[in-house]
Amino acid sequence: MLLSAALAAEALKPHPKALANIHPPGEVDRPEMVQYIVVDPATLPGIVVDETSADLVGDWQYSTHTPPYVGLGYIHDMKAGKGTKSVTFTPTLPAAGWYEVRLSHCYNIRRSTQTPVTIHHADGDTKVVINQQQEPEHAHLFRTLGTFRFQAGRTGWVRISNEATEPGKVVIADAVQFLPVKK
Repeated sequence: MLLSAALAAEALKPHPKALANIHPPGEVDRPEMVQYIVVDPATLPGIVVDETSADLVGDWQYSTHTPPYVGLGYIHDMKAGKGTKSVTFTPTLPAAGWYEVRLSHCYNIRRSTQTPVTIHHADGDTKVVINQQQEPEHAHLFRTLGTFRFQAGRTGWVRISNEATEPGKVVIADAVQFLPVKK
């Protein structure tokens, strides 16, 4: 199992538009959270879109300094360019229907408390504002954004932005999970 997870992680490639991680391997601020890292996004239930395949606007930088995270690490806005940066996660959904949408992000006091997230679904757009200083409720990693109806294919998306976030605070983008729900 460990070998297959390690091979899966090697298959992931950093996003070509993201800046490289500045922290050496293994340098983390919360070693007790390393156990919650999900090395292979494919091992998670539902459809997971990692930052490695998201659409980036503006400069984002990789980090592994604050676990947990999904895949190779997470990206952040470097506390800069407020209002000019976004990350859009577009899934390929196999069927139309209702999906619980979960957002993955690491958390600590250096994070934004007013991170805007837009969910584009079959019934329009829903905007939520999340506090990335708060611990996500699912495995210390994912927070539920809500349940929404989506069409099959690639018509829906989730976008994290740094618009109207606090100066000096970091916006984190890691992964989005779409879990089918019976309604």
